Amino acid sequence: MSGDELRELTDRLEQAAARLRDGELEPAEAAELVQQCARLAGEAATELDRRARAASDAPGDPRPGQGELLAP
Repeated sequence: MSGDELRELTDRLEQAAARLRDGELEPAEAAELVQQCARLAGEAATELDRRARAASDAPGDPRPGQGELLAP
């Protein structure tokens, strides 16, 4: 996932939050939007975690990455 895709996820979450805050959705629509937000937030969290792991495993980084910590 690129930075643009992560930015798109963030934008979609912000738009959904604004729609939820305006209070004009029917309950079923609001529930569906909340589920969509949870899915989008999960995708964003997964990508951020992947990026954090990649950064911590970067060559020259003095901190051990997860792979090193879990190695036998």
